[in-house]
Amino acid sequence: MKFTLSWLKDHLDTEASLDTIAETLTRIGLEVEGIEDKAAALKPYVIARVVSAEQHPNADRLRVCQVDAGDGQPLQVVCGAPNARAGMLSVFAPPGTYVPGKDITLSVGTIRGVESRGMLCSGAELGLSEDHDGILDLPQDAPVGTPYAVWAGLDDPVIEINLTPNRADCASIHGIARDLAATGIGTLKREPLPPVRGEGACPTEVTLRFDAHDKGLCPLFALRLVRGVRNGPSPEWMQKRLRAIGLRPINALVDITNYLTFDRGRPLHVFDANKVAGGLVVRRAEDGESLVALDGKTYRLDDDAIVIADGNGVESIGGIMGGQASGCDEGTTDVLIESALWDPRNIARTGRRLGIITDARYRFERGVDPAFALPGLDLATRLVMDLCGGTPTQATIAGEVPELSQVIDFPWTEVRRLAGIELSRAEMKVTLETLGFHVAGSGDRVKVLPPSWRADVEGKADLVEEIVRIAGLDRIEPKPLPRVETVAHEPMLTVLQRRTRLARRALASRGLMEAVTYSFIAAEDARLFGGGGGDLALANPIAADLSDMRPSLVPGLLRAAQRNADRGFADVALFEVGQCFASDEPEGQSVRAAGIRRGTARHGGGGRHWAGAAAPVDAFEAKADALALLTALGVPTGGLQVVAGGPAWLHPGRSGTLQFGPKNVVGHFGELHPRLLKAMDLKGTQVAFEIVLDALPLPRQRPTKAKPALTLSGLQAISRDFAFVVARDVSSADILKAAQGAERKLIAAIDVFDLYEGIGIPEGSKSVAVAVRLQPTERTLTDAEIEAVSAKIVAEVGKKTGATLRA
Repeated sequence: MKFTLSWLKDHLDTEASLDTIAETLTRIGLEVEGIEDKAAALKPYVIARVVSAEQHPNADRLRVCQVDAGDGQPLQVVCGAPNARAGMLSVFAPPGTYVPGKDITLSVGTIRGVESRGMLCSGAELGLSEDHDGILDLPQDAPVGTPYAVWAGLDDPVIEINLTPNRADCASIHGIARDLAATGIGTLKREPLPPVRGEGACPTEVTLRFDAHDKGLCPLFALRLVRGVRNGPSPEWMQKRLRAIGLRPINALVDITNYLTFDRGRPLHVFDANKVAGGLVVRRAEDGESLVALDGKTYRLDDDAIVIADGNGVESIGGIMGGQASGCDEGTTDVLIESALWDPRNIARTGRRLGIITDARYRFERGVDPAFALPGLDLATRLVMDLCGGTPTQATIAGEVPELSQVIDFPWTEVRRLAGIELSRAEMKVTLETLGFHVAGSGDRVKVLPPSWRADVEGKADLVEEIVRIAGLDRIEPKPLPRVETVAHEPMLTVLQRRTRLARRALASRGLMEAVTYSFIAAEDARLFGGGGGDLALANPIAADLSDMRPSLVPGLLRAAQRNADRGFADVALFEVGQCFASDEPEGQSVRAAGIRRGTARHGGGGRHWAGAAAPVDAFEAKADALALLTALGVPTGGLQVVAGGPAWLHPGRSGTLQFGPKNVVGHFGELHPRLLKAMDLKGTQVAFEIVLDALPLPRQRPTKAKPALTLSGLQAISRDFAFVVARDVSSADILKAAQGAERKLIAAIDVFDLYEGIGIPEGSKSVAVAVRLQPTERTLTDAEIEAVSAKIVAEVGKKTGATLRA
């Protein structure tokens, strides 16, 4: 939101300095983002008279000018402008001046053998226009020696504030002045707005064509005809203000609507009455209808858009943009002025879908003052009459102004309770009343009625916010938080929140670097990982390759790793913990932890080493990361099943699925499929894992949160090796599980240390060798007991897998 200082003072009677106004705006929540002061930038430029202009002796297109800058001592300037002549007034820049249009700093120089001590400037060189055909030709009454910015009225600073979405009332300069007046640095100017007395009824009828449940889409539509207008350029003062805030003046009728949009926060629209066929109908658009809008673009409409139509069809998209066919130009003699109310949610949806951003949409989707719709029409009519002439009719009004007022029962003590600040009742009451609130009552509790322009104020906390921001947050006395001596009975974090934090620590401790990637990825990447559906495509993506919500964390990590590799860091290990999306429903959202390893970035270290060749990463590295993560999260892995194979983006023979039963899949690991690497244009061997944190079983409830005491046996452990011959399709995990179940009390660990297929092993079979560690706790095992346990292991493995001991 931009405005000039003089424009603000049209509504605020104040003697405060620019710095004080800027500091106060930021203090009350209207943060000043910047101040553009052209007078300071153009301070060295002065009005000067060209005393003489002689032909340059060594150049046909140059003139040697003697310039009087006001001190009576002519300066020699070499000028190439075709309009440079003796007696004219222009703008002079002395040596040492920065020229914004050329991005240079002037110095005394020699041009074709003639000394030049400064420069006569064009509008383009001053950054004021695009005119660079000649130097500025000023009127003869311009005072020589006066700073050009002061004479030209460029000494009006432009203030830009960062307006939060809830402060629709400050999307107008009048609203900003009202807030500043409440702080005491000035007085709000309250000029009366008497209604316009029209002559006769408006001949254009207005019909609101909505069902009973759609009446809120356009609760009010007011229209007035003004006959006999002269639509030329708007006055210079209006054009200057519009240019200062970045708007291009078009003609008086259009400029008036733009001016009131910023001045009063009241968007309006003007139709050329002679281009409107019959009455106006406000309705939902029909599928397939289109409109050539004022920006020259054609927009396809659907039944969610609200339009203003006449006998020719759609003439305007309500609350967003008018149509080119009924626009006002220099030939307009009769004008229809429209002032309406629109549903903010519908305006926002339609604007987003069509991709239209206008000042009217900005205000309507935040909510405009419903009570100012009709006074705004009168104010616009009066400006049209003052600037363009004409005779107005009475207004045609369809619908009515909605009643949105809500009385709030407000105890004054709420300010101290919520904000911790002590203020007198008188000060709080004056603050609310200055902001436009009506306060009734005189006791500890009062009734407060918010003004029509403050739809964001709904309860007591909102009133406290208004009082505190005007009083100043610096008046809140800082106090330490009370010390809590007791331990909280309930955990502060949920299980998922704790697991999310633990996952980051656990994966970082394994040498993986944390990455934070976008939650949206390219549509092609999403399809490779099982996504890419229309329900997860963004309506307005920030970039073409960020068009879909991610179904997995892995594609973002792969792209990040490749960017590192492209810059010379090929051996990287990355992880991320974040949200993924299977559908647009709440249950389709999940929190996952994923990691990738690339090149030689193994857990033990990556890169080349003199002691041996660097081994590339493999699927077992990803498996180790996944299992280490589950262990760190406290997930019991006794019932965890590791099933060969995984999703389509993993190598079918070098991947696995982690699950607790066939219906509870918690993750995957393995090497990336070669087809995926080719499709994403990725180089090198890469492995990945992904764990769905939401799907992990909840921890068992224990009577105490304390960890059990560490018990260490004083007896020596015993290790026995077994080589089993099994069918080739039997997994090693099945053998380990069967062996573990043979004697749970004594068996402390089981590991696979050898896998063999070849001579001595039957066709279709393999040899799997495991090491079993027995840990006695009560007494030393005898040979007979060890043999008994060994026999139980062989029997149990044979029973569950069909294995036999290798001879």
